[in-house]
Amino acid sequence: MAEIKDPENTIIVELKDGNVVIELLPDVAPMHCDRMKELAREGQYDNVAFHRVIDGFMAQTGDVQHGDMEDGFNLNRAGTGGSDKKDLPAEFSGLPHDRGTLGAARSSNPNSANSQFFINFKDNHFLNRQYTVYGRVIEGMEHVDAITRGEPPANPDRMISVKVAADA
Repeated sequence: MAEIKDPENTIIVELKDGNVVIELLPDVAPMHCDRMKELAREGQYDNVAFHRVIDGFMAQTGDVQHGDMEDGFNLNRAGTGGSDKKDLPAEFSGLPHDRGTLGAARSSNPNSANSQFFINFKDNHFLNRQYTVYGRVIEGMEHVDAITRGEPPANPDRMISVKVAADA
C-alpha cells in the first residue's frame, strides 16, 4: 500500500478491483476535506454508485441520497442529490485538475457542492478555478480507470466502502 503520511487526511475507497488511496488536501480546501471525512465516518459513501463516468474525462460519484445501491437506489435520480448537510462554499485554488485529482461536483452555483465528487481520468485544466480540488489519488488509479463508463452506466460500479485511513 502507498505510504500514508497523514492517516487523518487519507481516504481508502474499496472498489471491485482493489483499493484507491486518496490524499486529502486540507490546507487547500478544509471544508471539503472535513465533509468527505464526516460522510465516510458515517458510512454514507458505502455502496454509492458511480453514476456519471465519461471516458477520457472523469468518474463521478457521491450522491448519498439517491446513489446508495443497497438502500433506495434510483439510477434515474442518481446524481441529483446530496447529503442532509448544508452545501459548501467554493474553495477554489490554483491547484490544477490533473489526472487523479479529486474535484467537488456541483450545480451551476459555485457554492452548491455537497457530497458528490469526481476523479479526473486525465488532465482537465479547463476546470481549473471553477471546481474545488481537494484531494489526489496516490495509489490505485488503475482501479479508477477500470470503472464502468456511462451517463449513467447500465450496470454502474460502486464504492464498496469508504474509510478514513486513521479509522481503518
